Amino acid sequence: MNYIEGKVKKIIFDSHNGFIVGLFKISNTDDEDMKDKIDKVVTFSGNFVELSVEGKYLFYGHKTKHPRYGYQYNVENYEISKPKEEDGIVEFLCSELFVGVGKKTAKKIVETLGEKTLDLILENKDNLLMVPGLKQNKIDQIYDILYKHNASHNIIVYLTNLGFTSKDAISIYNKYRDNSINNVENNIYKLINDFDNLTFKLIDSIARRMGYDILSDERIEACIISCIKTITFERGDTYVLLNDIYEYLKIYNIFDKDITLNLINLNRLGMLVIENDKYYIKDMYDAEKNIANTLYYLSNKKEKKIKNFDSLLKELEDDLDITYNKMQEEAIRSALEKNLSVITGGPGTGKTTIIKAIVSLYQKLHKYEIEELTNRIKLLAPTGRAAKRMSEATMLKSSTIHRFLKWNKETDEFMINEYNPDFSEFIIIDEVSMIDVKLFDALLKGLTKNIKIVLVGDYNQLPSVSEGQILKDIIESQVIPVIKLDTLYRQNENSYIVNLAHEINEGELSLEFLKKKDDYAFIECGSINIKNNIIEIVKKAISKGFSYKDMQILAPMYKGENGIDNLNLSLQRVLNPESLEKKQIVYNDIIYRENDKILQLTNMPDNNVYNGDIGIISKIRTSHETSSKKDEIYVDFDGNEVKYEPKDFINIKHGYAISIHKSQGSEFPMIIMPIEKSYIRMLYRKLIYTGVTRAKKSLIIVGNSDAFRYAVANTYDYNRNTSLKDFLIKNV
Repeated sequence: MNYIEGKVKKIIFDSHNGFIVGLFKISNTDDEDMKDKIDKVVTFSGNFVELSVEGKYLFYGHKTKHPRYGYQYNVENYEISKPKEEDGIVEFLCSELFVGVGKKTAKKIVETLGEKTLDLILENKDNLLMVPGLKQNKIDQIYDILYKHNASHNIIVYLTNLGFTSKDAISIYNKYRDNSINNVENNIYKLINDFDNLTFKLIDSIARRMGYDILSDERIEACIISCIKTITFERGDTYVLLNDIYEYLKIYNIFDKDITLNLINLNRLGMLVIENDKYYIKDMYDAEKNIANTLYYLSNKKEKKIKNFDSLLKELEDDLDITYNKMQEEAIRSALEKNLSVITGGPGTGKTTIIKAIVSLYQKLHKYEIEELTNRIKLLAPTGRAAKRMSEATMLKSSTIHRFLKWNKETDEFMINEYNPDFSEFIIIDEVSMIDVKLFDALLKGLTKNIKIVLVGDYNQLPSVSEGQILKDIIESQVIPVIKLDTLYRQNENSYIVNLAHEINEGELSLEFLKKKDDYAFIECGSINIKNNIIEIVKKAISKGFSYKDMQILAPMYKGENGIDNLNLSLQRVLNPESLEKKQIVYNDIIYRENDKILQLTNMPDNNVYNGDIGIISKIRTSHETSSKKDEIYVDFDGNEVKYEPKDFINIKHGYAISIHKSQGSEFPMIIMPIEKSYIRMLYRKLIYTGVTRAKKSLIIVGNSDAFRYAVANTYDYNRNTSLKDFLIKNV
């Protein structure tokens, strides 16, 4: 039977009863049909006892064509690929340590010099002259780096031969240094606690090959920690229940085992907190506690009344030719007088207008010049686009929270922290519903106790992607005063977007949602016609002067005929077709082309680009044009051009269509939103509300009106297991 050899790059679908679909990068094969796929990623499917992402395997099977999902490799049997000494050296030489050394060059070096490659290079760099095509400057570079890392290279090769990636091996060495091998051999499961990027599956697969017992205390305790981290991340919870832990342990063949002593030991070691039958990772427990204590302290700190508030507000109203209603007045007063205030409201209720008023009056009260004002007051948001909106409204500099805290991506640490706080005196934070527990905790730790904080957000929007539900817990605790804005402003006679958002929120759709308005339309059609209708809408909008940069398609799901991935393929062909004038490259079967719309998937603060930011590919430089001999993609994010090398391509994807979750914190002139019954498991009120409220000027919904009604009626909202609300109440 033919085989493919390589690494599992991603699990797309796991039935949890053995059947798995995923992505596999092929390094070797004896199958003629797959030879052209070497060093490329293919889709595979089959039944497996267990697979680890980044694990090396031999898959025995054959190429098939799925009627819906295209070509796949059907796996009939498999085994773990046993690493050879040379494999580890190749991984090491093409790691990020050796910039410009690709896998082909690394293989050529090892094929020439053999399993003593590293010793031979250190002994005499001229040994590299035997490698065909290797130039002197590259020889010098390899030798210099290897000499510098002489103490580490054997450790890194050892770790890669165990099954770690070169990147993971370098991370392990950087933390443990000369004790790396001892730590791994004495208790490899310890790595679960020390490295957030190392999965239990990966460590467990290596540990089992090293001979660890399936019921060893080290394995069970690592599995418990992994369980809590995995469940809390996937669900957004901050703690788990005992039954959750037992169910998770079954996945790793730990059945009917009394784990009481293991839980007690983890608690004794300070890794776990057990309180009221709730099980927390210590850091998460401490974070929620610190947030509750800090907010309670600020909310009870003495207020500073403003005697001439009414006259100052009247002056501002005259200057701006605006009249604030009673709730808006109360929100502005609260923000200026209290040390902690919370303002919540839906679209069109004036949240941005209030932020502008708060900033203007704060400046007037303290008689600050603009330069001093920017040092005293900080405007923050969880996303780049939300921060930009605040800046446009107030004409002041704004920032993402990560950038404000000076996040170091490599160490996952903030330079602004409790030991090095920021000394601003007033912080306004928008889109608070998107902020997770760890980030909010880090922000509060980075501020002094003399700070004034205003939290602004929409209670009815989706919660943060990661753990916690900060805004919801604060509001529901009723411990901290909250100003709720409910009067609609952003509307005219034939405008409907804001009204629709409020109808959705109330769960009471009028028949108006089927009628065309100046800023809204619902196009009824079957699922088979959704994609074509979207393409026609896009073409028509462009003919009317819309830029495809202003249009955003929002869909609930990635997979399927009308999923985000398929829509992006079709929209790229229409909006940015192949042309001799535009360069393009192919990576993992995805075509990236100059002028493509791109979505950023992770935070990259050093480049001032963040998860959810959208940019345009300004230029592409192919490998034969660059000094590194690697492809480069340059993406323009509103004037900020960021360079991506192949190792960074995982951080981007096409952005013609994006998920509703990824659109949080952003607004777009025109939103096109497909809704159909195949999305059924993702059709619920809060999701649809969030999508609709992203539209600034125009909203077009395409699809099935019954599916839309179902979504509005479906009040499903997973009630996250969090403790911030309880901790706030206990402080009273």
